Amino acid sequence: MTWTSRPLCGLDLETTGVNPEVDRIVSAAVALCDGGRPARVSQWLADPGVPIPPGATAVHGITTEAARSAGRPAAVVVAEVVAALVEAVEAGMPLVAMNAPFDLTMLEREAERYDVRSLFSASVPLVLDPRILDKHVDRYRRGSRRLEDLCRTYGVVHGGAHDAGADAVAACEVTAAIADEYPWIGKTPLGELHEQQVRWAADQQAGLREHFAATPGKEYRAASVRTDWPLVPPMKSEGWGQ
Repeated sequence: MTWTSRPLCGLDLETTGVNPEVDRIVSAAVALCDGGRPARVSQWLADPGVPIPPGATAVHGITTEAARSAGRPAAVVVAEVVAALVEAVEAGMPLVAMNAPFDLTMLEREAERYDVRSLFSASVPLVLDPRILDKHVDRYRRGSRRLEDLCRTYGVVHGGAHDAGADAVAACEVTAAIADEYPWIGKTPLGELHEQQVRWAADQQAGLREHFAATPGKEYRAASVRTDWPLVPPMKSEGWGQ
């Protein structure tokens, strides 16, 4: 039995910004996807306790006022999201996250902030990252590789970009589609595939670092590119390379 026969657990977060060291979770979704059956999606809206910058609102549509009036305390949301993920991991599900180091590091930092038991202290998740998988199997394809781009590439219908629930489901469906198109991915044991992604991510990010270093006007970005996957160790908050 391969990992493709198991349900997938998708995670997506919408946040106040793009630096897990200082930014906060605004909304979260955990999606359980099992083949052709409708996904079971749990969603949360948090009051992050800080103002949501206009630039972040422009991405996900959630204002500071909306989060304060309808959001639940951030500590409660973080604890419930972690609990849902631990339950899925303990049930043997792979954890799917597009650009996993961002979401998983953000969740880990928030757990530390609120003194909540974190995902990685409570379990050992085996992670699938469609961003890393796609870059490995089709490394020379031109163009953007955001989640909505991958949906078009692999024929996945996206329910709405930057909606946490839709993004979590889409990440699972893109991952399954990659395994369908490249059967060796699906046949690789999950633990082995996790370790391969660690290496692939390091190589891909090292290439990005070299690109920035060699590109006039972008040299300063090279120093902030991290090669860690799927979780970034604590770092000073000078920046976050993408």
